[in-house]
Amino acid sequence: MPRFVPWTAYQRLPAAEMIERSRDYLQKMSGRRTVRQFSPEPVPREVIEACLATAGTAVSGANMQPWRFVAVQDPGVRQAIRERAEAEEQAFYSNRAPRAWLDALAPLGTDAEKSFLTTAPWVIAIFQARFGVLADGRKVKHYYAPESVGIATGLLISALHHAGLASLTHTPSPMGFLREILGRPRNERPFLLLVTGYPMAGATVPDIKRKAFEEFVTFM
Repeated sequence: MPRFVPWTAYQRLPAAEMIERSRDYLQKMSGRRTVRQFSPEPVPREVIEACLATAGTAVSGANMQPWRFVAVQDPGVRQAIRERAEAEEQAFYSNRAPRAWLDALAPLGTDAEKSFLTTAPWVIAIFQARFGVLADGRKVKHYYAPESVGIATGLLISALHHAGLASLTHTPSPMGFLREILGRPRNERPFLLLVTGYPMAGATVPDIKRKAFEEFVTFM
């Protein structure tokens, strides 16, 4: 049987303070945008470490914690990632992507050029460990691994924004080259690349809107 201990970290708040906190956080996150124009200005490693530790607090299926993060600062490694990513993206935009997909991407102004991978000071490669490996070589199934890694990634994006950084999710397809470049084991599947740093002075974002609250929330 598992051992249970008291949850001493929990602090119940008055309703008025809960409402204020939730609205303050909404206001903070409402300003979050995906940025593609980054400054090369360095970001302290301590900030990235704290944000990654926050991601590690995410809920996961059977507490298997299947996320793996590789925070890349080395310029040579980021250059290698960019070269391979751009090769895949060129193939995607040239002949892999269906017209409907390209039409959906058009308002965002994306293309095969991914200079942010070498301009931004940090690129975080996120992997999904499909199963664990015990010391004796036995495999341990990871339940709901994609969902768990997605939740951890959301926390990471939120933490980076809260810390004052911009971020960008990038998913070149296929992404198997990341495992090769970063020397990851075969039980890890690339999930996405998260680029982060300060936005470039004068950075712009697409003039697009989020869905209205009523479009994605139902109370019953």
